[in-house]
Amino acid sequence: MSNPMSFDALLDYLDNQESQYVLDSVAMHGFLTATVIGPNLPNWLEALFEGQTSKIPENVVDGIKRWRKSIMDELKNETPIALPFNEDAGNEEVKVDFSDESDLVAWSIGFVDAMYADEATDWLENEENADDVAVLTLPMIVLSGIDDEDPELVQMRGDDDKMAQMANSIEGNLTELFLLFHTND
Repeated sequence: MSNPMSFDALLDYLDNQESQYVLDSVAMHGFLTATVIGPNLPNWLEALFEGQTSKIPENVVDGIKRWRKSIMDELKNETPIALPFNEDAGNEEVKVDFSDESDLVAWSIGFVDAMYADEATDWLENEENADDVAVLTLPMIVLSGIDDEDPELVQMRGDDDKMAQMANSIEGNLTELFLLFHTND
């Protein structure tokens, strides 16, 4: 790549792009995080752009690949993933935004999009850890609002205390998921 895009320029591009195939920067981080911590998703780039990768500028694709690598490097260095939202879920004095416009929800949507991006990749395939994976991904699924037909999930979304607990659990859950999918123990 002769003219790589800076990280700030990439974020600006993502947040100002009107294409239906481009996620905003927060949802993109969620998507990339899921592709790194979850089971191998060999066609993650095509899934990300819904098969329209050729319509995305080369320097944007390169920037996204470098961003994904930096997330992987964080995990390999045993550093918790820096989440792109600054929610005050643990602070009882601050009302946390769980609306559809919040960064927390956008990140969760991106994460869940990656979980279901490829029918051939099933996060719950391994019976030995399927229950653990289901529990660890529940916060992202509930926060994303992806299944608004399930009465239990709808009820959880209506409980701000439960939502705050889920938001607080995301960072630790990501590490646990990474270990489940990428270690032999």
